[in-house]
Amino acid sequence: MSKKLLLGLLLVVIIVFLALNFGQYLTLENAKAQQAALSEYIDQNFVAAALTYFFAYIAITAFSVPGAAVVTLLGAALFGFWTSLLLVSFASTIGATLAFLSSRFLLRDWVQSKFGGKLDTINKGVEKDGAFYLFSLRLIPVFPFFLINLLMGLTPIHVARYYLVSQLGMLPGTAVYLNAGTQLANIDSLSGIVSPTVLASFALLGLFPLIAKWIMAKFSRAPQVQE
Repeated sequence: MSKKLLLGLLLVVIIVFLALNFGQYLTLENAKAQQAALSEYIDQNFVAAALTYFFAYIAITAFSVPGAAVVTLLGAALFGFWTSLLLVSFASTIGATLAFLSSRFLLRDWVQSKFGGKLDTINKGVEKDGAFYLFSLRLIPVFPFFLINLLMGLTPIHVARYYLVSQLGMLPGTAVYLNAGTQLANIDSLSGIVSPTVLASFALLGLFPLIAKWIMAKFSRAPQVQE
């Protein structure tokens, strides 16, 4: 058995272990319960807390641990919008790129056997529209992000292009999630859920994929300028 295959199997075991043992803690209820204690720690140890959150987010994304959305919302509640946008935007892209690389070099056979049926769709999209197709997938997640990371690793797209397009494509959705997270931090009772600001933030969260899909459709139908 080759070293590459052994490393790939070890990575799969780690992913399953993390999902089974830690996914249950990454829930909205648990995040709200820990918010006060975490906020106090952050006030006293801001740099250490920010770095811990940053690298934890990379690990969660790289190993496809369920609960990244909750961690995103919690980050906004704890660090505020702009700081969390900086942390989450780069951490999520780095984690996604690590998952992409693990698929390309370590998990190719496993990903192919599990999700090979969806690979044809991805390959056709990449061949037809290249980076624009990846950008559209990031804006309008037809497939879950973890699946995009794994399947893209099996395509010929260059690593640097994958990183840059993912960084830009995930930014709008990340901003929408974080905006919702900042409002979540202000909910101290059930009556807070129906405040106009909170309702508007979560309405935007639900409408964003539809708005992005409409914009992308308009852009793709726009006439191309001949050089």
